[in-house]
Amino acid sequence: MRRYMYCAALAAAALLQACATPQPPLYSWGPYQDQVYAYFKGESPEAQIQVLEAHAQAARSKGQKLPPGFAAHLGLLYAKVGRDDAFHAALTQEMTEFPESAPYMAYLLKNTKVEGKHAAK
Repeated sequence: MRRYMYCAALAAAALLQACATPQPPLYSWGPYQDQVYAYFKGESPEAQIQVLEAHAQAARSKGQKLPPGFAAHLGLLYAKVGRDDAFHAALTQEMTEFPESAPYMAYLLKNTKVEGKHAAK
C-alpha cells in the first residue's frame, strides 16, 4: 500500500513540475498589435511598414514565427501605398504559413486592385 502511495505522490509531483515549466511563446508578436491599433487610428502606412518589416526580420533571424495575420496586415499596408508586388507576396506568404486563411487570402488577391497610391474599396 505504501508503495502505491509513494508512486502516486511521485506522479503528482512530476505532473506539477511539468505544468510549472514555462513554455516559449508560439509566435513573436512584437509591435504587431500596436501597429494594428495605429492603422485604425489613421497613422502613416509607411511608418507602420518600416516597424513591421524590422520586426519580421528580427524574428526570422532568431528563428521565431510571426503570428497569424501579420503578413496579411503588412500586405494591406503595402496595398495602401501602392506596392502591389509586395501586397501579393505578403498575402501569398499568409496563405502558405496559415493554410486556413487560404480562401480569404485568395479572395483578396482576386478582388483587390492596387492602383496608384490607394487600394480600391
